[in-house]
Amino acid sequence: MKRKIYNELLEWKSTSNGRSALLVEGARRIGKSYIVEEFAKNEYASYLMINFRTASRDVKSWFDIYLEDIDKLLGNLQLHYGKRLSPRQSLIVFDEIQDCPRAREAIKYLVADGRFDYIETGSLVSIKKNVKDIQIPSEEYSISMYPMDFEEFLWAMGNDLLMPYLQDCFEKLQPVGQALHRKAMDLFRQYLVVGGMPQVVLSYVKTKDFAAVELVKRQILQLYRNDIQKYANNMEAKVTTIFDELPSQLQRHEKRFRLSAISPNARMREYEEAFFWLSDSGVVNCCYNTTEPSLGLSLNMERSTVKCYMGDTGLLISHAFDDKGKVPVEVYQKLILGKLETNEGMLTENIVAQMLKASGHRLFFYSRSDSNSEERMEIDFLIRKSKVNNRHNISPIEVKSGRNYTLSSLKKCMAKYAPYLSTSYVLHTGDIKQEDGIVYLPLYMAPLL
Repeated sequence: MKRKIYNELLEWKSTSNGRSALLVEGARRIGKSYIVEEFAKNEYASYLMINFRTASRDVKSWFDIYLEDIDKLLGNLQLHYGKRLSPRQSLIVFDEIQDCPRAREAIKYLVADGRFDYIETGSLVSIKKNVKDIQIPSEEYSISMYPMDFEEFLWAMGNDLLMPYLQDCFEKLQPVGQALHRKAMDLFRQYLVVGGMPQVVLSYVKTKDFAAVELVKRQILQLYRNDIQKYANNMEAKVTTIFDELPSQLQRHEKRFRLSAISPNARMREYEEAFFWLSDSGVVNCCYNTTEPSLGLSLNMERSTVKCYMGDTGLLISHAFDDKGKVPVEVYQKLILGKLETNEGMLTENIVAQMLKASGHRLFFYSRSDSNSEERMEIDFLIRKSKVNNRHNISPIEVKSGRNYTLSSLKKCMAKYAPYLSTSYVLHTGDIKQEDGIVYLPLYMAPLL
């Protein structure tokens, strides 16, 4: 499975030159261990990989006992795993680092020793349980990994040519053309229903069997549920409740998470840590309301108003449409053809959130409630330009899953906040066009924004 993050690993190796360790964070089952081990095999003379989820107590204890004797620590690890490492030519991988916080703390001393390179992988690395009583090493450089994006999905499907063509059309704002647009939308809908979890994609590529795909997705969802029970640290009930509520909340027109659906007396301050747990685990992507679509999206963030998207849309389908423990194959077939009698806006907005997040955007939306209808508006997403100037930095994005839609909120936003706004976008099922100062893009171009 070809992944874009491999290039980030290469860049870290060349620029760090042993002066920092790399932490690869992300949800379970997105391929962190696989891609890091491929990198170790290809780019180093030798490597040692320690999976702390299965490592013995003795191995974990060495990071306590020998922290002041790095020679002994490294010698024991090589003897135990039967690996001979060469200075400045070898890599040590700390897999599932959250299960051994003391090994993460040891990075400071291992990097200072300078003999080997170090990569850590993990999820839930920021929750209190996993950082309690340890000093987070300043020598640690962190990158996030996400489910496979649309281009990576195309690579897995054996299609290396389509996305460069789409990129060229995007940059020139030229229509893709009827035949290729139809082909791209067909592949996009496959990506929508399969999702980006590597095991699921691999199953689909090999079998084209949605029953087999559904089985893998259900195993991952069960793994997530097990993790909640094991790692949620006295928040299991709250985290599980939010997780179970996701589909019904996303089915709503506004898609904002209503805590009143859980309990009439529920308050965000009681559930904020549970939302953070799900976000840190990579299970969900939280999108926060900003009170003004200006450069300081984070400064204007309203943490009590949040939309909570599933981290992978393929998993959302299995989470939302299960019947007696599994999604019927007929549901997959109807989704592929766009003929499911349901609110597809839920899935379409979720996949756009997923693609924007994988492209490096923090997720914000803009919602204004007002008795004056001219002031009332709801914008699905706001993103900031990569190059910031004093004006016109924010792009509002509206996501449309059907052919018939209105843009009243977007037009009101453009009129009211013109000095703040860059290009306004509508992501829809049609081809590229420009009209009334708005750029209309096919949904599959969301990663190019």
